[in-house]
Amino acid sequence: MPPKPPATLGIPAVQVSRRGASRLKDGHVWVYRSDVVSADGVDPGALVRVTDERGKFLGTAFYSSASQIAIRLISPGAVPDLAGLLRARIQAAIAYRERVVKDTDAYRVVFSEADFLPGLIVDRYNDLLSLQILTQAMDAEPMREIAVSELRERLQPAAIAERVEPRVRELEQLAPRASGLIQGETSSTVFTMNGVRFHYSALEGQKTGAFLDQRENYAAAARYARGEALDVFCYQGGFALHLAAQCSNVTGVDSSRPALEVADRNAALNPGLTQGREMEWIEANAFDLLRDYADAGRQYDMIVLDPPAFAKSKQHLETALRGYKELNLRALKMLRPGGILVSCSCSYHVSSADFLEVVAQAGRDVHRNIRVIEHRTQAKDHPILLNVPETRYLKCLISCVSY
Repeated sequence: MPPKPPATLGIPAVQVSRRGASRLKDGHVWVYRSDVVSADGVDPGALVRVTDERGKFLGTAFYSSASQIAIRLISPGAVPDLAGLLRARIQAAIAYRERVVKDTDAYRVVFSEADFLPGLIVDRYNDLLSLQILTQAMDAEPMREIAVSELRERLQPAAIAERVEPRVRELEQLAPRASGLIQGETSSTVFTMNGVRFHYSALEGQKTGAFLDQRENYAAAARYARGEALDVFCYQGGFALHLAAQCSNVTGVDSSRPALEVADRNAALNPGLTQGREMEWIEANAFDLLRDYADAGRQYDMIVLDPPAFAKSKQHLETALRGYKELNLRALKMLRPGGILVSCSCSYHVSSADFLEVVAQAGRDVHRNIRVIEHRTQAKDHPILLNVPETRYLKCLISCVSY
């Protein structure tokens, strides 16, 4: 007879295929809908016990009735006290950041699966917390209340804002919800990364408001900065302002006028970095500008490429690789001998090996030698689980280019 699941569970069961079971046994925490054999009578967002086709207990998970990721494992064992587990996981996430985060008052506090809290994203910007809910389970009111109360108690923020992604709620079949303040009276603040100050508005901009995963890469790039620098896809000036202290002039390029306006305001926050240096913000399509500049023979000592994710799915991989190659090829043409190229990809579906090969191909095509100085990933507050490769997504290649 198959072993019985722990008696303490008393929750509905979801049966998964041999492939789904193997995935969990190998350490991953997701099972896709195509590997769900039976989920009869299971409510959206329910806590479930997961079994294989023989009835063997595999762990406790959150169930989604809508997402292609139907199962998100939260424990290989029983969970008799879900509220207690949620609070303990938040406390552990905070404690981890206390060990690994430095030189900033802005960092990711909770990173979903990487902190064993699937569907919950929390970022801290000085005295303000930005919260994102991404799954049916975490959207349940009791779960929301537990998460918010624990964050409030442990971090004592002046304000907590919820940042809503309508497309995510649509995919999870959740009721529409507006972004807004959960606590406090202001959704804006000023935060500091590596000694550089930035404006932050919780209810505006991309993602949760800033690209905290690049924080350590900003500082790394600044160590090699000199001369004339070009920051492409600069958004609100993250790389550009970090380079300013070492460069004679910095040009930031982005297609978003609102982002560039914030970048200019951020520059004004840092007069010690920008005084006596030329800072220029250009609204333009990056591909068009790089092509025009390369054809015109423009030259720089440092170029940063930090585009948005080109490959949102495997189907977009080939197109993404072509896009990355074109960007890097144009940039390499514009670097002076000994120049520094900082090239990034936040597309999970583009592997590190794929990305390195694309940059290498671009170098071969324009007859440039590329010497890797650093091959980096996301900041430590965005932890990587070795058994969950999706948690490792950011690539940042810092190279010296010679003719």
